Amino acid sequence: MRNKRHEAIFDLITKNNIETQQELTIALSSIGFDVTQATVSRDIKELRLLKKLNDSGRYVYAPHTSENNEGVTDKMSIILSKSIISVDYALNTVVIKTLAGMAQGAASVLDAMQFSECLGTIAGDDTIFVTVRSENAAQKLCKKLKNMTK
Repeated sequence: MRNKRHEAIFDLITKNNIETQQELTIALSSIGFDVTQATVSRDIKELRLLKKLNDSGRYVYAPHTSENNEGVTDKMSIILSKSIISVDYALNTVVIKTLAGMAQGAASVLDAMQFSECLGTIAGDDTIFVTVRSENAAQKLCKKLKNMTK
């Protein structure tokens, strides 16, 4: 029953702008789940739901991670956007300058993203070298990273 309720919660929050636990409790009741607010509160914690700003400027429940079409999560984008200062390339090497002490964390995120262009990363304190397959791949990766760090 709990798994079905969790599936219903995901369905409800993706199709509706649900702002409060009370709204979620009512929505679940309307589709046949007899739940209390305490149960809904536990479900929210178990599912690690977040409140995100919607297009109307209101905070609504959303899944804990979302990915764009390249498999990049919100957390990954935030880490890169907050740590990268500049991105440039020479031939098949992309050079990324970061805030002091942030290069290793940012390189770890880049590795986790598994971009098809990347062969590997080397990070120091504030600089990351990314070896890519070609100069064209370096251009593409630079463009992706610059778009993510705007």
